[in-house]
Amino acid sequence: MTEENNQVAAEGQASPNEENRQFSVKRIYLKDLSFETPQGTETFNKQWKPQVSQDVSTKTSKLDADHYEVVLTVTVTVKDGESTIYLAEVQQAGIFLVGGVEGVQLAHLLNSLCPNILFPYAREVIDNVATKGSFPALMLPPLNFDALFQQALAQAKAKAEAEGKTSDDGEEVVSH
Repeated sequence: MTEENNQVAAEGQASPNEENRQFSVKRIYLKDLSFETPQGTETFNKQWKPQVSQDVSTKTSKLDADHYEVVLTVTVTVKDGESTIYLAEVQQAGIFLVGGVEGVQLAHLLNSLCPNILFPYAREVIDNVATKGSFPALMLPPLNFDALFQQALAQAKAKAEAEGKTSDDGEEVVSH
């Protein structure tokens, strides 16, 4: 039986396990948006040298057997010294169909591939809201979610080993 599966895979056809794998984007939507200019009109009456910081996180919820909601939260804070010029937070979400994938592969899909799909939308929303707030355009640099996932996986593994457990399934990374 194993030889038959290997032969089929070698001939370029999908093995039975690969045939059951599914991944598709069902919907991408803006879940939440917040924009604040704490100093109000004072901001526009002075010269400032902006310092931009960003914070990114993801949250995953299982909707049913094969559907997941992934929410990418991007928070951008623009400061001049200690004063906040503006703060923008966007929660860009998507509903994804994922079937036939488990363990580390599922965690990788939900924590790397899905945020990679959502990030350009969040980037565009932040740029758009900044310009609508009468500020210069703000194009956030691309993020490497694969590297962030590998870091989180290594941290989870180190933590598990420190607690005397071993885990290679990536499940700790699924929910942030």
